[in-house]
Amino acid sequence: MDGFKDYFIAEFVDEYVSGLITRREALRKLAAVTGSVAVAASLLAACTPAQPPAQPTPAGPSPAPTTAPTPQPGVTVPPDDPAIEAAGVTFPAEDGATILAYLSRPRGAGPFPAVMVCHENRGLVEHIKDVTRRLAKAGYVGLAPDLLSREGGTDRLDSAQVPGILGNVPPTRFVQDFQAAFKYLQAQPFVRRDRIGMVGFCFGGGVTWRVATKLPELRAAVVFYGPNPPLEDVPGIQAPVLAIYAERDNFVNPGIPAIENAMRQNGKVFERVVYPNTDHAFHNDTGPRYNAEAARDAWSRTLAWFERYLI
Repeated sequence: MDGFKDYFIAEFVDEYVSGLITRREALRKLAAVTGSVAVAASLLAACTPAQPPAQPTPAGPSPAPTTAPTPQPGVTVPPDDPAIEAAGVTFPAEDGATILAYLSRPRGAGPFPAVMVCHENRGLVEHIKDVTRRLAKAGYVGLAPDLLSREGGTDRLDSAQVPGILGNVPPTRFVQDFQAAFKYLQAQPFVRRDRIGMVGFCFGGGVTWRVATKLPELRAAVVFYGPNPPLEDVPGIQAPVLAIYAERDNFVNPGIPAIENAMRQNGKVFERVVYPNTDHAFHNDTGPRYNAEAARDAWSRTLAWFERYLI
């Protein structure tokens, strides 16, 4: 595929069939991506959604907690953690646009290795900011650009608009914004300019693949269930790539053999991990498909990959 439109269509149809979103929600999302309610309706016409789980019988009042409450979903490392610094930043894109981003770093002068983070199709939300803070806690500078910066930024958009916008933007724009992010990081005195990697999730995994094909200076990449890049661009990849997949991911997994063959045939450093009994987006602890055990293991593998190739 030339862009991410087909990927988003497959993802939203899958969410509808799996019973994660209503028909109304699916129509709204698909219409935003395709630009047509009629096309959206035709995509759902042959689909039979799963039955939603039965609602539990209301229980009585819960007893008062005797221990501290668990952290808010999506916040594993709070912004005020004393071991890190985290804040919004901006940097210029190649076309002169101002890119909004969120940067987290360990306290201290550094320099530290850095990891660029690409968000999912929901934009730069709190979960992705938290991923940068997790990286900072582990000793890396984490930078997550908002790929909706030219549209005003994720926070200023209706969440239902976001996939439609991203699905209709040429992928080259995303790649160029990460090339600009790379240059921004290289200019920071607290960053090791020759030790910069990248991680992306879902749509962001697909962007990570594409950035790796066009940014030979990238030192390591981790792709969480991302769609393949154009296979003819694989020879341009210089970074070792760890690709993480979910066993029940019906719209990304069919591409695994092709990318695995392309990486092997071109002599690239590549490792593939498929987590059993998991679904697409299992790493996102704010989503309905979150799998805590798989997410913890995948994150440990991610940090080990960066330790191997960025430290």
